[in-house]
Amino acid sequence: MTWVLKFLRLSWADRFLLVQAVFLLMAIRLGLALLPFQTLRRLLAKAAHGRSSTATRAANEPSGVIWAVGVAGRHFPSIGTCLMQAFAAHVLLGRRHYPTQLRIGVTRNEKGKFLGHAWLESGGTVIIGGDALKEQYYTPLLAIDQLGQ
Repeated sequence: MTWVLKFLRLSWADRFLLVQAVFLLMAIRLGLALLPFQTLRRLLAKAAHGRSSTATRAANEPSGVIWAVGVAGRHFPSIGTCLMQAFAAHVLLGRRHYPTQLRIGVTRNEKGKFLGHAWLESGGTVIIGGDALKEQYYTPLLAIDQLGQ
């Protein structure tokens, strides 16, 4: 119940941004399950090049998008994987004309288990997914500057 009250206390713009993040994360989850990766990438590219519908400056700030994607991912773990969050933030920030680079990397843990991770960078700074990078070095395999390219 407290999360409902917290949601209702948010500004209209923050609520709208949070709802956008949740629905985008759900669409990405569904897309990853049903579509080839390249097809999903093309669909997300179209979404990233659309106009941002948020009117307030705060909702257009990168920190607002990062906050919304992080909150949505924490409250809905099934749609909150690192790849889904990185894709969602990449799309939402792209709509706001904020340049980002989505990276996907791999490593092996101390037991030899293969691990993958996705993170989002802007200007060489990690803005989504940085916690896992502090614990483990991931060899980057894929970097997407702009969706669809």
